[in-house]
Amino acid sequence: MIGADLADLTSTDVGERARDGAVLVVPLGSTEQHGPHLPLSTDTDIAVALCRRLAAARQDVLIAPPVAYGSSGEHAGFAGTLSIGQEAIELLVLELGRSACETFEHLLFVSAHGGNAAPLARAVARLRAESRDVATFEPRWDGDPHAGHTETSLQLWLRPATVRRERSEQGDLRPLTELLPLLRAGGLKAVTPNGILGDPSGASAAEGRQLLDAVAAALIEEVATWLPVAA
Repeated sequence: MIGADLADLTSTDVGERARDGAVLVVPLGSTEQHGPHLPLSTDTDIAVALCRRLAAARQDVLIAPPVAYGSSGEHAGFAGTLSIGQEAIELLVLELGRSACETFEHLLFVSAHGGNAAPLARAVARLRAESRDVATFEPRWDGDPHAGHTETSLQLWLRPATVRRERSEQGDLRPLTELLPLLRAGGLKAVTPNGILGDPSGASAAEGRQLLDAVAAALIEEVATWLPVAA
């Protein structure tokens, strides 16, 4: 059985899969700070994991190499954050989508970084206006918004060796609705010196697995609605 990773295949392999109706799935993440205890790859890791779950559920899925840079300007001032900004992400998605749709009839972007949402939406709207069949999926879950209990649990399940639990600490606990004006004005540095919004204490791999299961099920259901599998 040929694998699901696009980069591992030959051009001939990909052409055959595309003719059979394969959908290309592109993970969108970021390289940005996630507090003193989580890796910069956290968002990308989550996006890739969701794409792998989708590929495990459907034989028509091919996974593109992840886009590991995003619009992360709100994390400026924290070491290691590499942001390419909204304009660059919008152009990247637009041109990547146009290129991908030369081969694939169906294209899905799975984005696990909130900062990518607005430029992704603009680019996909343009691709659709150009009559390309493009969809998006952005995971949603209850809980703290950044590097807290939720993302720590997910990373403990996905890549536990990358989590520095001894460094985890409470961040700003105010509701996101209260923080948004401050974040827009001054970024995370203005509200949380350690880069955390929430509290990672009590996070567990077991909870991370449950979270991933739930979000992956939502992704699989959405794609099934968009592209039903032939009986």
